[in-house]
Amino acid sequence: MNHQECLEYLHKIQNLGIKFGLENVQEVLSAFHNPHLKYPSVLVAGSNGKGSVCAMLSRILTLHGLRTGLFTSPHLVDVEERIRIGETLIPRSSFCLLLTKLRKKIDRLIKEKKLLNPPTYFEHICCLAFLYFEHQQVDIALLEVGMGGRFDATNIVHPIASVITTISAEHQKFLGESLGQIASEKAGIIKSHIPVICGAKDKEALQTIKRRADEVEAPFKNIFDHKGIFSKNKTHKGYVFRFKMDGETYTYEPSLPGEHQGKNAAIAIATALTLSQRWKPLDKDKIIEGIRTARWEGRLESISHHPLILLDGAHNEEGVTALRKYVEDFLTPPLILVFAAMRDKKIENIADILFPLFEKVILTCFPYFRAATPEELREKTLRHERHLILEPDVEQAYRLARKMAGPEGTVLIAGSLFLVGEIKRIVHKKS
Repeated sequence: MNHQECLEYLHKIQNLGIKFGLENVQEVLSAFHNPHLKYPSVLVAGSNGKGSVCAMLSRILTLHGLRTGLFTSPHLVDVEERIRIGETLIPRSSFCLLLTKLRKKIDRLIKEKKLLNPPTYFEHICCLAFLYFEHQQVDIALLEVGMGGRFDATNIVHPIASVITTISAEHQKFLGESLGQIASEKAGIIKSHIPVICGAKDKEALQTIKRRADEVEAPFKNIFDHKGIFSKNKTHKGYVFRFKMDGETYTYEPSLPGEHQGKNAAIAIATALTLSQRWKPLDKDKIIEGIRTARWEGRLESISHHPLILLDGAHNEEGVTALRKYVEDFLTPPLILVFAAMRDKKIENIADILFPLFEKVILTCFPYFRAATPEELREKTLRHERHLILEPDVEQAYRLARKMAGPEGTVLIAGSLFLVGEIKRIVHKKS
């Protein structure tokens, strides 16, 4: 298949939606002689911060000269963003070649009735990543878990470390209503005797994760308990963080802005320490350098200075609470928000946290079947009606926000990584 044919094929599969279970992935990977078992892996689950932690870990390991595979989701502009070695995306030629092989193998397995139905979009990309990492002979693979954990396609591996970043209310239709239920699904990545690094703070969630670790005798590290000392100092442009664990103190300024990124960095540092103890020795200075130089798009990413335009993928209450803190601490008025979201999100709660900070909120939409229309967003945020402007065309919403902010104001684009991706397409098209 050429690249356009690959995209059309994946678009058709996307309509299959979400399916839980590891049977399909196991069958496909078995037919390829289990590429996912040919190199060590780290699983990173959680509600927020997974991608940032993966990006920091990838940078740390790359600075040590290690060939580091990275699998993340979703992508912002191009599907190839999900699979990379260090900071280098999988080439389109390799992507198309492997997807063609994968499609042929899946078709054969379906014909032989070894697969009852085709794998989902996420399962396809996950299997493709495993094949690419084997072909590239990576030293280690960092795998961002998708929605849950227990039945996520990435959970087919036998990791050398399991990471759970945070737990917050999300995807209740699939994961459960309570934080304990959600934590239980995320804790499904925990394996017998494999160390767990946990950044969750909610008591119910933490107890659930710790209980699962105890059941399978997995060493458990809660990095924000009394043994892991975390502190911050605010400067005029950001924060300086200090994190102490296992007798070592790390002082760092992450390249990724926001107080929440200091906490994500602490999780990455704790994971690096675990890998250093159980896998390969890692240098403290290179760990700090990795935190200082890691790049990850769509997380308070600046794409303009006059006006200041920031892109952020915050899409749940925990994420927008962290975002609100940054807005209050560092952004200058006039403040304009461009907002769009999936219709299954807690839009009312998100709006109550974020909308009051802005002079105007432009409600827009991105092309995805789960996306809420501006009218649907308005219905759920009527208490903020005096702030609201409806503009269904995302490019027009972007232009309007820039005009309203003026050269000295700030435009924040938030609510979904899909919205961030649409804005990046618009900006790339114009450049």
